[in-house]
Amino acid sequence: MKTAIFLAKGFEEMEAVCPIDILRRAGVNVISVSISDKKQVEGAYNITFTADALFEEIDFEDIEMIVLPGGMPGAANLANHTGLCGKILDFADSDKRIAAICAAPSVVLGGLGLLKGKEAICYPGYEAGMCTKQISEKSVVTDGIITTAKGPGVAMEFALELVKILKGEAIAQKIKKDLCL
Repeated sequence: MKTAIFLAKGFEEMEAVCPIDILRRAGVNVISVSISDKKQVEGAYNITFTADALFEEIDFEDIEMIVLPGGMPGAANLANHTGLCGKILDFADSDKRIAAICAAPSVVLGGLGLLKGKEAICYPGYEAGMCTKQISEKSVVTDGIITTAKGPGVAMEFALELVKILKGEAIAQKIKKDLCL
């Protein structure tokens, strides 16, 4: 099984790189996926990444978790990709894991109505789009199948929460110790 991190032009670099790095340290099979027509994707701060695959190349049967970095206009570009939004809704209907950080919880998940009745968090100033039961005071929160996080400053904490979900508390604590956190 794989975890897929989706990259759109204008994504927040830290919110993609930290989860990719930390999940791979934990032995999670992570694939970065470009939603554009090329593997090179430019982040919000002009750092260009080469994704592992294009959206059209992904077999979603092999994916156990979708991860959505924030950043603007990255989150808006994710929200405007009909194929990705359809897959996110399919994951929700199948009780498969979805994680989003920064603007993505509001712009993508809130826009799809997936946060209704959930406790969630997003980047400050984006709360209006959340459509959630409760805006969390936590930096990272998991409610059911959905994990959300506040922003780039908690990208490592977000990634460790994903490790805990996928690989267990002991491995998350080992990675945390190895990273000197």
